[in-house]
Amino acid sequence: MITDTIKIILPAALTFVVGIMITPFITDYLYNNKMWKKTSGKKDSNGADTPIFNSLHKEKEVGTPRLGGIVIWLSVSIVLGLLWFLGFAVGGEVFEKLDLLSRSQTWIPFAVLLLGAGIGFIDDYMEICGLSDNHSGGLSSTKRLTIALVVGALCGYWFLDKLLVDTISFPLLGLIHVGWLIIPIYALVTAAIYSSGVIDGLDGLAGGVFAVIFSAYSLIAFLQGQNDVAGFCAAIAGGILAFLWFNIPPARFYMSETGSMALTLTLAVVAFMTDTLGDGFGLSVLPIIALPLVLTAVSVAIQKFSKKFFKRKVFLIAPVHHHFEAIGWPSYKVTMRYWIVAVISSFIGIILAITFR
Repeated sequence: MITDTIKIILPAALTFVVGIMITPFITDYLYNNKMWKKTSGKKDSNGADTPIFNSLHKEKEVGTPRLGGIVIWLSVSIVLGLLWFLGFAVGGEVFEKLDLLSRSQTWIPFAVLLLGAGIGFIDDYMEICGLSDNHSGGLSSTKRLTIALVVGALCGYWFLDKLLVDTISFPLLGLIHVGWLIIPIYALVTAAIYSSGVIDGLDGLAGGVFAVIFSAYSLIAFLQGQNDVAGFCAAIAGGILAFLWFNIPPARFYMSETGSMALTLTLAVVAFMTDTLGDGFGLSVLPIIALPLVLTAVSVAIQKFSKKFFKRKVFLIAPVHHHFEAIGWPSYKVTMRYWIVAVISSFIGIILAITFR
């Protein structure tokens, strides 16, 4: 008998193993084809040099491949496809229960994962090849943010029209009816989470943080009885850990946009899936569980606001994890402390989600 617990744990273990197995082939391809930026250094969106960032990371800009996020979404796709095939072709209670692909729970997040991965792949490839219509390389930040808004709006429409979701849950307040406003709310949340993808800036940083966040949502979904969502999140966490195995210092490759866009857009979907659909508070606890991502996005917003209106910087460099580097923290110390913050904030978010359920 396949228990619900095994249904959650097994996909995580499988994606980790598959990720470890496919990574040597991926890294060989990335290195053999020199899938990295061809010129070192970085410029901001206005085309100005970024001397502090370049002094910290200029040498890492070349020689280390991008596109490492392929390990994550490819391992998840292989495992979910395999489990679906076994349930469809072989059948039986065991394999049918292990199948995680369901219209009501995982079609949307899985589709968004692949969509974000594809768009991110295009952006990474443009940057690698030097194809760009902006100073920073790849698609402009405005275009990428617009894509996130559009994806969020489409998902919001699906929730409203197909899943009949027009409410948001808040602790103590209960269900708040928002009607068609679920669409712009969904779009704004998706864009906000996507903007935090700039956390992919230090070896091991993004991987560790995202692994903790998706593990937390896996537990929340499991406690809500959304076993397919729980297994899906666990599978993503397993894939991230396989990526992290090779991304800890010194990184063999970087997650880059094909990984960060896939994960951030999917995280927004998961937060809504574990809200009113799961009779829980998945959206309300998102800022807590994803606190490192929130701090990253907020630090960038504060920096831009201060420079525009006060002509001065609040941080030596944004996002804030680079500020800590600039004041003398070793990169590994920044990364590990972010991991600790991610674990503690996830514990708090899970407790709140359980307490007010």
